Amino acid sequence: MTSSGLDPALAERLKRDSYGLFPAVVQQFDTGRVLMVGWMDDEALHRTLTTGRATYWSRSRREYWVKGDTSGHVQWVRSVALDCDGDTVLVQVDQVGPACHTGSSSCFDGRELPSAFGSPAGVTPPPGAAGTDQDPRSASIARTGDSDDDR
Repeated sequence: MTSSGLDPALAERLKRDSYGLFPAVVQQFDTGRVLMVGWMDDEALHRTLTTGRATYWSRSRREYWVKGDTSGHVQWVRSVALDCDGDTVLVQVDQVGPACHTGSSSCFDGRELPSAFGSPAGVTPPPGAAGTDQDPRSASIARTGDSDDDR
């Protein structure tokens, strides 16, 4: 085990930022709805994996926090997966109460940004967009089928 208690084989696979952190995407296990994004380090992941409660590192308070300890809005862990690059975890939870500190069920409620809709037939500008000029970068991606996110 590492000093955090995290399995060394898992710790070796993790890619962290310069602060030792990686994002945790949190999803409701039965609906697939994305609830929030938190930050973890090795210790937060170890606690999450071993306690069944989602635990994060607070970058602002510089301390660990277990979701629901103060609000009562607990996240019961159902599964944790490491992405293909080892730089993000997906935490599927059974959320009790709202996930967002604002009281919303998701941190993404009511925060949609106007965006173009892409499809194999082409790009449709967002509603109310001035003109129909397509970003040349997206046209290049559509032509080549290549992007920075394709691995």
